[in-house]
Amino acid sequence: MTAIVIALLVVIALYGATRIFRVVGQAEVMVVERLGRFNRIARSGLNILLPFIERPRAIDVRYAMSDPSGAKRLVSGSTTRIDLREQVLNFPSQPVITKDNVTIDIDAVLYYRIADPQKATYAVQNLPFALETLTRTTLRNIVGEMELDSTLASRDQINKRMREIIEEASIGWGVDVTRVELQAIEPPRDIQQSMELQMRAERERRAAVTNAEATKRAAILESEGVREAQVRRAEGEKDAAILRAQGQATARLAMAEAEAQALERIAAALPEGEAAMYLLGIRYLEALPKMTEGSGTTIFLPAEATGVMGAIGGLRELLTRSAAGTTPQRDPARAAARPAPAPSRTAPPQLGSGASGGSSGSDARGGGNDPDGDPVADL
Repeated sequence: MTAIVIALLVVIALYGATRIFRVVGQAEVMVVERLGRFNRIARSGLNILLPFIERPRAIDVRYAMSDPSGAKRLVSGSTTRIDLREQVLNFPSQPVITKDNVTIDIDAVLYYRIADPQKATYAVQNLPFALETLTRTTLRNIVGEMELDSTLASRDQINKRMREIIEEASIGWGVDVTRVELQAIEPPRDIQQSMELQMRAERERRAAVTNAEATKRAAILESEGVREAQVRRAEGEKDAAILRAQGQATARLAMAEAEAQALERIAAALPEGEAAMYLLGIRYLEALPKMTEGSGTTIFLPAEATGVMGAIGGLRELLTRSAAGTTPQRDPARAAARPAPAPSRTAPPQLGSGASGGSSGSDARGGGNDPDGDPVADL
């Protein structure tokens, strides 16, 4: 009997010790009530509570827990220790309707820290549930004022507005909201397909614009290259023409000097006044072959035979005197006594195949008599 009493006293003492002596961890506090009213905040370290008079106040908490299969789930409970570290409130995605009546699922996460444990305990009944509900309603209000495209492109703006609104509403709960993030925004399947088609069309349009810009740039570069090539070709042709003209001018000057020297020698070799007649005869003889070209050309001889005969006579005299080694001297009596050539009375026979029927086969290049008995010049 005595042993039972002693054991009972030991159990009561241990129970009382656990109720009287409380150890609070680092970054944790405990709200102590005395006779049901708030008394003090027990900080980290050893704290002594009066038995049956003081007791710690429990608050509701929510935390994530993994089951044996690896899936995470949220577990709700209560604790007397208030964690002062930054906590994460992650709740399942919820459907939200945008301004253009598109229902999307948004998964948000809230980061908060308890700044005043007394307010967090007495100002709100269930702090995690209150924060979750406030986050859901705020998210619906903000997204409901925006269209789908703006919602997808304005995550930072949504996060900032949600943080401002939630922090303003929860400041009386002793909570400091640090961040609000949208983890995922999932439109309906048909909307996703439409967005994919739109994105593909936009990329094809950008590709077409890029190809057009590249083609335009290539055409511009090609035209600039052709223009530069033409300019350089024209400059080359101009330089070539200038050089060609300079060469021709030099050649003509050389030919003129040579011809002038030849004329001086011819004039020195012939009697005075015979050089001009000699040159006219030479030009006439050079022009005769060109005059007889063609199938329908007919020439009657003598045609200006005076110049031809004079040229032939001057050439014969030039050759004779050159062979004799004498310099020709002008004889005035001989020049005055030289008879003038008699004019032609009748037309000479035709040259070539186009001659008329009066000819008896005489050649224009050989000697003979015309029908009236006049001698024909032997060319």
